[in-house]
Amino acid sequence: MLENSKVNIKIKLAALWVSALFCYIYGDYFQLYTPDKVNSLITGENNLDSPIKLLIASIVMAIPSIMVGGSIILKPKINRILNIVFGSIFTLMMLYIGMNSMIEWYSFYVFLAFLESIITFLIVYYAWKWPKK
Repeated sequence: MLENSKVNIKIKLAALWVSALFCYIYGDYFQLYTPDKVNSLITGENNLDSPIKLLIASIVMAIPSIMVGGSIILKPKINRILNIVFGSIFTLMMLYIGMNSMIEWYSFYVFLAFLESIITFLIVYYAWKWPKK
């Protein structure tokens, strides 16, 4: 019989944020292979066509990165709150993106958005059910 060791909630949350980040990165990477994507990047005719949009996108993507470490080092009360808040925001954001990306070339994006929604929902769930002493 294999032993199933109990995993600390902080490690679970950090691992889930890492999983979500991998999906985000793969989605953005695979998007480069869709028709005319590279041309739009070269010409500057894309969604991130201004410095402020690029900054906002950077801030949004920095949150999951920071939550990996934050889930390990933050005190339980603030840790729980931030995981519930950011997990909820990212779940809703990915559901919205997934529902608005339903074209043939973006089926991979819909799949990853759905997967990311499940992962960030699990973040909210585990943070909500944070074990008490």
